[in-house]
Amino acid sequence: MFKEKIILRIPGPTPIPPRVQQAMNRPMIGHRSGQFSQMLSDVAEKIKPAFGTAQQVYVIAGSGTSALEMSVVNTLQAGDEAIVTISGAFGERFAKICERYQIKVHRLEVAWGEAITPELLQDFLVQHPMAKAVFATYCETSSGVLNPIPELSKVVKKHSNALFIVDAVSCLGAVPCEMDEWGLDIVVTGSQKAFMLPTGLAFIAVSQQAWKRIEQITPQAFYLDLKAYRKSMADQTTPYTPAVSLVFGLEEVVAMLDEEGLPQVFARHELMKNMTRAAMRALGLPLMTEDEYASPTVTSVDPGDLFDAEELRKILRTKYNVVIAGGQQHLKGRIFRIGHMGYCDPQDVLTVISLIEVSLQQIGYEITLGAGVRAAQEVLIQHG
Repeated sequence: MFKEKIILRIPGPTPIPPRVQQAMNRPMIGHRSGQFSQMLSDVAEKIKPAFGTAQQVYVIAGSGTSALEMSVVNTLQAGDEAIVTISGAFGERFAKICERYQIKVHRLEVAWGEAITPELLQDFLVQHPMAKAVFATYCETSSGVLNPIPELSKVVKKHSNALFIVDAVSCLGAVPCEMDEWGLDIVVTGSQKAFMLPTGLAFIAVSQQAWKRIEQITPQAFYLDLKAYRKSMADQTTPYTPAVSLVFGLEEVVAMLDEEGLPQVFARHELMKNMTRAAMRALGLPLMTEDEYASPTVTSVDPGDLFDAEELRKILRTKYNVVIAGGQQHLKGRIFRIGHMGYCDPQDVLTVISLIEVSLQQIGYEITLGAGVRAAQEVLIQHG
């Protein structure tokens, strides 16, 4: 076995395409040079279709969490009220960020594996009419849920004057996002998921309605001041030192997305989701989410008492160099999660399913070898 040949199937960071790696190895250039300014302006323009917006997209040197914090600190002040929808670990992160800035948080929580529905949100908005913002997580990677963002946005706009702010870190670039059409006020994402880059870049797009709020606030942050990024971007630059090599890589990523075409990118992720879910069902493994709310980027499986999820992960990792994710917080050690996003295709899914089958046999969980692979193959064939 080649030790360096790792099959990385976690919900981020995701594998990096060789052509993107090569792009990041280009010789360094000045971050205040005309060459970099032009490249930054070009990639910021070309990434807009992934957001579904005509608004400026800002490129931040930081992780996705930096953009989450940016969306909070630039729109709310201490004492303001906000609704945070929580269907897993990353909705909870939004709540913690808000509380750090002394914002009064109203948590709308559902069990992990369930989605936030429009009906739940509508009732909650009525209960909390003073909320100035509603925060939602598009894809909750801790459970594999894709929340119904278009429908939630309609509810927010109909029943409140709150801004609707969306964490799309673990799905943007893999699922449709129509920020302008759906009425989303802020959308944030990161580089290490469907954008096929290392961790270190965050992206944020802001509606005109959100800018009206932002212009009224002096944020309790220096590096994360959105007005500074808007001012610098007008001159095709950033207010602080950018991650130049990652922007080299981003230039290649947007070229790849354009070559494949976003509709085809979305269809590929939907196909991989359906293949994975069909395989798990064929193996008798319980899925955490309903089909209606299943994420195209990550599938969560809860084996319960059938077998030890951590033992399965260990066999996959030590014998076959396959890395899948475990559970988080109260699900740690109980579930496993299979990432299928970014630089990933149906061939990769079939490989991982096959090795999961072998590993299940080796830990003593009786299955019919090939059942999961066959189910996934049938989905692939039907897809055409």
